[in-house]
Formats: sequence, C-alpha cells, structure tokens
Amino acid sequence: MLVHPEVAAALRAGQPVVALESTLLAHGLPRPDNLRVAGEVEAAVRAAGAVPATVAVLDGTVRIGLDEAGLRRVCAEPALAKLSARDLPVALATGVDGATTVASTAVLAARAGIGVFATGGLGGVHRQARESWDESADLAVLATTPILVVCAGVKSILDVGATLERLETLSVTVLGYRTQRFPGFYLTDSGFGLDWRVESPVEAAAVMLARQKLGVGGLGGGAVVLANPVPAAGQLDPALHDKVLAAGLAGLVADGVGGKAVTPYLLDHFHRATGGESLAVNVRIILRNAALAGEVAVALAASTSAP
Repeated sequence: MLVHPEVAAALRAGQPVVALESTLLAHGLPRPDNLRVAGEVEAAVRAAGAVPATVAVLDGTVRIGLDEAGLRRVCAEPALAKLSARDLPVALATGVDGATTVASTAVLAARAGIGVFATGGLGGVHRQARESWDESADLAVLATTPILVVCAGVKSILDVGATLERLETLSVTVLGYRTQRFPGFYLTDSGFGLDWRVESPVEAAAVMLARQKLGVGGLGGGAVVLANPVPAAGQLDPALHDKVLAAGLAGLVADGVGGKAVTPYLLDHFHRATGGESLAVNVRIILRNAALAGEVAVALAASTSAP
C-alpha cells in the first residue's frame, strides 16, 4: 500500500481525510469528462477543509491518494480493470491496474485509517435477484467495515426495497441527511422511507463514533451510510427516468449483459438516452457528496481530537 505523502501527513496529524473511489472515474463517466470531474471532486473535498484520497491499484500497488499522473492514468486507460474487494489479491499478485469499487475502496480506506468515504450511489440487490442471486459486494463489506459512506442512496437501476432490507439485516446504519426519504440516485426520493435522519455533519460524525465504540458489526464496527439526496430541482425528470430505465432493462436481456457489466451498461444507456442529462445529474451528485463528506470528516476529526 502506497499512501500519498499529503494523505499520510494528514492521517498522522489527525486531520480530516476523505476517500474517493476510482471506478466512478474509469467506468462511470465518459472520457475526457472524467478527468475534469476528478479534479472538481477533489477540489470540493478541499473546499470543505479535508484532504482527498482517490483510491486505485496501479503497477500492482494499492494507491491511497493519487497525484496528477495517477489520476490521468485512471481516467485514460480504456482497459482498466474493475476491482471489487475479492479482486484485489489477484490484481496485486499479477500487477494489474484497476479502479476500485465502493466495496474495495471502503476496505482499503479503512485499512489506511480513513473514516469517511464519498461516492455517487451504492451497489445493492439487483432486480430479478431471486433468480440470479445478483447482489453487490458493497453490502457485505459495509456490514463489517468501519467507515462512513456519503452517497445518494443506491443506484435506481437496482431493487431499492430489497437493498434496504439487506442493509437492515446486515445491521448497517442508514441515515438520511436532512430527510427521512431514501434517495434514488438520479431521483430525490426512491419511494422508500428511513427510520433515522441527521441535520448536520456533526450529528453524522457523532453517530459514526457511537457505532465504533459499540463495536456493531465486529471488532472495528461496521459502516454508516449517510444518504444525501439530490435536490428536487436538480434531479432527473422522474417520467423520463422510468422510461429510460425500462428500455435499459430490456436491453440487458436482449444483449445478454450480466454481472459486473450491468452497471456500466445501464449508466451508458442513461447517458445516451437522456442526451447527457443523466451525466449532469451524476456529476452534481458526486460533487455534493464530496463536499458533505469533507464536512463530516472535519467534524469527525474534531471529535476524535477533543479532550
């Protein structure tokens, strides 16, 4: 594991750090927009008072924090592998370059001592999972990984209700940020409610600290999911969303797409079918989440350093 000097110095000093995934850049955004957005996301974390740490695997080494050259590699390499937690040992042993998912980023960030992570949307239970058993590794990893994840809910291409049920079963704490409605990624409201909400980054940090002290989820405590909805004025038009999603799901069947390829396929379909509007919403989501994660990281660092 190679920790960027700026990130390492911040961690040693107890300063706020926010982990960022690289799959969003490599597989979720089109080139060359992804490199521009990478810079904007890191800038949003810095503006909130924290140090950004984009995570990836390059040259057979885990990188916690990327320099400009590293970001360019992640954003430019078309054949960059998509690495979940289970794929990390193979990538490290064989020297494969790869972008980290929510699951692998959470594991590696926690191992490095980072307590806050910003992403767009979580993975979850896929539609028709009763037949396919297709469920993202994000859920199981969050059950045992001590990190707070700021997200816009789960991707709306998933079975949101089933995902919330699994998060409850796995004892993952889910909070709405100033809402008791669970967001649906592109949509402000997925149609499902939440039991708990917090009103400030300080409250979110306090919940994370309490979970860690209780040890819920194992020795280090599991994750806290902070669901941060995109404002209604900035969401994708719900009618358009439903129409495009239905066409995309039909395309999955027609084209025989499954496994890891499902999410990139549907995100690309949304981008094309909405004339780029879904991409604009996606960017708004990650920038908002990065800024909020920075604020939570600042609050968490202040709490842990207080006498």
